[in-house]
Amino acid sequence: MTLFRALTLSLLVSSPSFAADDYVPGPDSKPQPGVPKGEVLKFEFKSSKIFPGTVRDYWIYVPAQYSPDKPACVHVNQDGIQNQAPVVFDNLIAKKEMPVTIGVFVMHGRVPARDGSTALDRFNRSVEYDGLGDAYARFLLEELLPEVEKQKTSDGRAIRLSQNGNDRCIAGSSSGAIAAFTAAWERPEAFSRVFSTIGTYVDQRGGNDYPVMIRKFEPKALRVFLQDGSNDANGTGGNWFLANQEMLSAFEFAGYEVNHVWGDGGHNGKHATAIFPDAMRWIWKDWPKPVTKGVGSKAPVMEVLGTDSEWQLVSEGHGFTEGPAVNAKGEVFFTDIPNSRIHKVGLDGKVSVFAEDTGKANGLMFGPDGRLFACANGKKQIVAYDEAAKATVIADGIESNDLCVAQNGNLYVTDPPHKQVWLITPKGEKRVVDTNDKGGIAFPNGVRLTPDQSLLLVADMRGQFVWSYHIEADGTLSAKQPYHHLRLPDGVMESGADGMTVDSKGRLYVTTHLGIQFCDQAGRVNGIIAKPQRKWLANAVFGGANFDELYACSSDKLYKRKTTVKGVRSADAPIKPEKPRL
Repeated sequence: MTLFRALTLSLLVSSPSFAADDYVPGPDSKPQPGVPKGEVLKFEFKSSKIFPGTVRDYWIYVPAQYSPDKPACVHVNQDGIQNQAPVVFDNLIAKKEMPVTIGVFVMHGRVPARDGSTALDRFNRSVEYDGLGDAYARFLLEELLPEVEKQKTSDGRAIRLSQNGNDRCIAGSSSGAIAAFTAAWERPEAFSRVFSTIGTYVDQRGGNDYPVMIRKFEPKALRVFLQDGSNDANGTGGNWFLANQEMLSAFEFAGYEVNHVWGDGGHNGKHATAIFPDAMRWIWKDWPKPVTKGVGSKAPVMEVLGTDSEWQLVSEGHGFTEGPAVNAKGEVFFTDIPNSRIHKVGLDGKVSVFAEDTGKANGLMFGPDGRLFACANGKKQIVAYDEAAKATVIADGIESNDLCVAQNGNLYVTDPPHKQVWLITPKGEKRVVDTNDKGGIAFPNGVRLTPDQSLLLVADMRGQFVWSYHIEADGTLSAKQPYHHLRLPDGVMESGADGMTVDSKGRLYVTTHLGIQFCDQAGRVNGIIAKPQRKWLANAVFGGANFDELYACSSDKLYKRKTTVKGVRSADAPIKPEKPRL
């Protein structure tokens, strides 16, 4: 075994410092006798709709062992060919230390200046690579990789790429590294393995948010290798080396499969090239065994979900699901707004129609008398259904979206068009108890009571906060405050906060653009549960016989998943949760 090989293997186990003089590629980075050599093909791509006007070069590496009879694993690298990857792949594939893998090496886009112009091209590297969100992932998945599969090898073989994220690695250095991680973060089902060197997890376009996001979001099935050096860049966006250490700490906290090598190098590719073969061995170890997620996680989201909790489809084929409500038995009722139906999910999981011609009912909640109250906004009514689905009009002339019912029978109703909150008493008296016509809540949507029923919470779909009010003895509201601070997607100025529910610990669960964000009693986001599908997430409630199943309305479907916590119904007697850690 060479000295370099021994040093590198030691690094992958214990990660001591690595002196700059040792950054010398080993034999796996050099052509070896008798090793079949793959071919590298070069192309140009200039028909992007996601990044319009851009042109870019890309290269495809096809190993000698590749046969179109079986889709190959995939390695995508930003900034073109790096780390002597084709030679390394030749050697490792020949030794069966990584699977048969097609490499796609792509440059960032640029918008060429006009012919004859003295102007610069518009360079898209920071926009594409440093930017958060799913744009670059979509570019790869919807545009570039399908284009790759249109090409052929020099001997006419079709190029077929595996569509399974477990068969895909995405890599890059500097801004290319954060681009690789962002693509995997946004689409873990498409990229499960990440190789990141001197990654730009600093504030160039918000990348410094990742360590916090990793700690709060439900862990994703990703395996990540990090490399950096103590003499990496230190600029206005932050310190690269410290940022990469923050990333490592966050990954370890959240239970990700993560490995790292730190050295004393600068912002260059010398160290990455030296460790690349062993990094690839680790990235592909145990393949095709799936990459795991959340093992040993300390993230609060895993305290709520526990292990082996996944979304399960409950019902589908609806126009738009909303307003989940749970009765005393734990049966869940939800609306299909366009079809003016209310459905019931029995404890046996069977779904049936409870009521029709509901006036496009939206928000639902059971009251202390066992009736199901509904926002029949198509009829501008608040109605109550008995067990036989017979409806009684409670109030007329109200534009409504969602409602909640206290144990004392008071109803609170949100009225988004007029930016109001209504109170309807058990005697049928109605009045506006909050208005936002001069500022405040832009779009009052979900409305819920805290478990002790002392506070009313109202979600602002077009803002960042859930607002909190103190409830006075007569049901009126006071001490209004933007309280629960929600996280926003990159590039979006509103949370998408819609429906809400609470658990017995006083945590508030809010359906948002990012998923189900849950907050502690102090108003801080502790965790974010992943969406069941990439569509609008409208509302959620705890149901089931033990009230420990979280039901979620997502566009045309209803889902559920098991939790370790239990929900609270405001139709029942108030409970006082433990005091939060402040």
